[in-house]
Amino acid sequence: MLNIFAEYLPNLFGGSADLAPSNKTELKGKGFFNAENRTGANVHFGIREFAMACISNGIQLYGGFHAFCATFLVFTDYLKPALRLSAIMRQPVVYVMTHDSIGVGEDGPTHQPIEHLAALRATPNTLVFRPADAKETAACYIMAFEGDMPAVMALTRQNLPQYAETGEGAYKGGYILKDAPNGKPDVILMASGSEVELIYKAAETLEAEGISVSLVSMPCLDLFDVQDAAYRESVLPNAVRARVAVEAASAYSWDRYVGLDGKTVCLDHYGASAPASILFKEFGFTVENVIKSAKESIQNAKR
Repeated sequence: MLNIFAEYLPNLFGGSADLAPSNKTELKGKGFFNAENRTGANVHFGIREFAMACISNGIQLYGGFHAFCATFLVFTDYLKPALRLSAIMRQPVVYVMTHDSIGVGEDGPTHQPIEHLAALRATPNTLVFRPADAKETAACYIMAFEGDMPAVMALTRQNLPQYAETGEGAYKGGYILKDAPNGKPDVILMASGSEVELIYKAAETLEAEGISVSLVSMPCLDLFDVQDAAYRESVLPNAVRARVAVEAASAYSWDRYVGLDGKTVCLDHYGASAPASILFKEFGFTVENVIKSAKESIQNAKR
């Protein structure tokens, strides 16, 4: 998708920390910047995440370019001081951070981010995007390129389904993907990124059992939090206390949305080395567990 934006942004300039084939960040036909080619738009940063982010800050500060850099999400630990400087200076460097969960699979816990999304969301002047499909990804990139602060694109390794309902709502950071049939949900299921698929499937079963469900996609918590109170109430009405948040990462980001009666299907321990499908099942990221959590939250809300 970055290549599509490069067609409209001739000043796009950046690269990856030796992971361009995995990050899908090479700008095709743009050449590589080096001593023999000063017109190249791609940079071989090497396995130097901190240096990469520092250089990206310098490129952005120089002007005339829109800098981006890329690696796996778990390696934001290596570049965080430079990303923090991006935030302090409000430099809109785009950080393309892929392989965003235990979906990495066999690479194991060293490559599976757990606490990283929460830490990045806690960083002031930083937008953290975790889109659910191609349309949300496009919307998030647009906001990143048009913004006045650094943006982190947390993207999956695994393939994801595409949804008819996604789209412009992403510009609000969080939105109703599918409303309850009568507009009065018994429970709200919310998720970001790859876990939107789980709440979608869980809703089908719950509705077949007569439980009314509102589905909420939250590609950017930072943006949702700055919407006016009326909009936030329309998406997460206070009257609906039964809520479930699903994200294959630390639950720290979600407690303020689910409340005392809500449940989180999240991951607050390190992962393991196994195929992604086995890990998601082992750690409770299943339709069955989301349904169970929804019913428990409904019971909590009745007390």
